[in-house]
Amino acid sequence: MNRGVKHLVQIKEIRQLDDADIVTLSHLLQIVVQDGASIGFLPPLSEAVAMKYWQQVLEPSNTLWMAMIDDQVVGTVQLIRCQKENGIHRAEIAKLMVHPNIRRKGIARRLMEVVEMRARAENLKLLVLDTRAGDPSNRLYQSLQYCEAGRIPIYARSANGELHESIFYYKLL
Repeated sequence: MNRGVKHLVQIKEIRQLDDADIVTLSHLLQIVVQDGASIGFLPPLSEAVAMKYWQQVLEPSNTLWMAMIDDQVVGTVQLIRCQKENGIHRAEIAKLMVHPNIRRKGIARRLMEVVEMRARAENLKLLVLDTRAGDPSNRLYQSLQYCEAGRIPIYARSANGELHESIFYYKLL
């Protein structure tokens, strides 16, 4: 790992997104989607769609973190707490993304560690997430001790119309 990058990364919890944050996060979302990330959107992702997503993302049950280097957003992740009465002990990890030019430097791992620390502090017992089968993110989740819960075929569509299997993971805290 490049120690320089690891020490330069600051993780900030965001409680409110201002217009500049929305523009920056929209740009990051467009870049990772264009690079092929399977995070719910297909390329080409318009700026309007990306901005609409970020304008609606922060709710009382959601927490957002941004990874920053030199005041530039290079990654983000969300913790979405279950609002159902029988599920207040669990949360979903969503939209983990790192700028393609700076991947494999430990930023996604740091974001996941921050999410897990918060989940433990809030006494959550279960974290869940999903990702496309075959994506590099699977190695990260497995290395963080997430267990495969199952696979669903033809769950996610790619830009070329191909349907892909998704893997669902969980971690007991």
